[in-house]
Amino acid sequence: MKFKNIKYLGIAVSLLFTAGACNEEFLYVDPKGLELVENYYKNENQAYSGLIAVYDIIGKQSKGFDNMICMMNAGSDDFFAGGGNVGDGVGIHAFDNYTLDQINMPESFWSDFYQGISRANILIEKLPGTNMDADKKARFVAEAKALRAYYYFELVRTFKNIPLILKPVSPSETYNIVQVSSGVVYAQIEKDLIEAKAVLPNKLVDIKTEAGRLTKGSVQALLGKVYLYENKNNLAATELAEVNGTPGGTSAYGYKLLDKFADLWKISNKFNSEAIIEIMHTDKSDADWGFWGSGADEGNSINIMVGPRGYEKKTALAPDYVSGWSFNTVTPALYNVLKGDPRFDATIIDMKALDAAGDAKWKPHYQDTGYFLKKFAPLNSDTSTGGGATALNYKQDVYAIRLADTYLMEAEALGGTGARAQALLDAVRARVGLASVPVSIDAIMLERRKELAGEGHRWFDLVRTGKAATALADKGFVAGKNEIWPIPYSNLPNTKIVQNPKY
Repeated sequence: MKFKNIKYLGIAVSLLFTAGACNEEFLYVDPKGLELVENYYKNENQAYSGLIAVYDIIGKQSKGFDNMICMMNAGSDDFFAGGGNVGDGVGIHAFDNYTLDQINMPESFWSDFYQGISRANILIEKLPGTNMDADKKARFVAEAKALRAYYYFELVRTFKNIPLILKPVSPSETYNIVQVSSGVVYAQIEKDLIEAKAVLPNKLVDIKTEAGRLTKGSVQALLGKVYLYENKNNLAATELAEVNGTPGGTSAYGYKLLDKFADLWKISNKFNSEAIIEIMHTDKSDADWGFWGSGADEGNSINIMVGPRGYEKKTALAPDYVSGWSFNTVTPALYNVLKGDPRFDATIIDMKALDAAGDAKWKPHYQDTGYFLKKFAPLNSDTSTGGGATALNYKQDVYAIRLADTYLMEAEALGGTGARAQALLDAVRARVGLASVPVSIDAIMLERRKELAGEGHRWFDLVRTGKAATALADKGFVAGKNEIWPIPYSNLPNTKIVQNPKY
């Protein structure tokens, strides 16, 4: 998620944070950059560039090879890791077959989010001395706090036992930082989101210049989700009810389900009424292999990763897909769940059917099932004509939270019972032409699996509801261990960080 004019500030931000924030080794701060940071944030333009840099880390969901969505999909029962072979991305395959350890755990899933936290901490500390309008300053602080909460939420629900850092740290301090309980982290997440919610505008003033910025509604949706993960269901339902409004209608924040499910996945359909937190991508960053995944690239990496390898269109009846890398191949289990559902055609590419009809073919590779994730599969017409590597410059935005998600979360928070929970479930189903079914927790979770397939939610849903050990047994999931990830080894030596249990 970035602002529309990020490219104009990219050079300044890169210089500032390459020198002054943290690198890929936990939270080490390069002393050479301390003076630069000390002298920055003097005016609104500098503060704005710093804020953009805080936002930039949210792109971890879909930028680079080690992106959150492809990783989380691979660990679920809906997808395999896929790709070229078992060595094609050691970390994603280790999560798929539950052989993750402190050595093969991709380090960036820890360090990238702490980099975002470091940037937020610096901005929050420096803003009081910035010469700028007081209301704008308060908004910048609120956004930085909300983003810090977002990054801590990602860390606590994957690693659980993490340090809580709320101010800039010097090089000498990094080696004495200790972990805190997950409850302490969640309390800070709540505090940051509540404070941000009180300041942020209900809606963006000008979508052309503010697209991608957090609002009261998006922060409230995230707060409701956080409460749900903490089993604070009454609080979750209260927050989410304000976000959702009348099921099927337009909420006070302007959110409304799109009429057509398939329209969610049109690359041109950015910032539609269903988007609550949308992560922006562009085909204009000239991303290339030399810096792919470093943070300087702004393209959507999921697009090229999930497309069928060796795809070849044979007749006019076949979609004109780009040949991709065949990651996140669809499991037979998800295929069977979605078969016959109106969302199937917008969710899954059935290459077996296309091949049997003579319309298209592909080259099966590792863990190939013949089924691929369609939501992010790009067409040749979507390919960038700009600089850099075309494979790395797709512009499809990604939903971190969308309205159908919050409908189902609220229905769950309500205990899967009652008239409102029924109406929320019905609205999601009615959008795709499905009749009402009696509301229950099981019905809600099944609907989440179908509605949100491939968007990175399924693994978290299984873990937080205690169903992972059963659903993922055939993948090697071990109860009491694999609910969280191992802390990457590079963050352990000469620190007080303790490895997670059983790793």
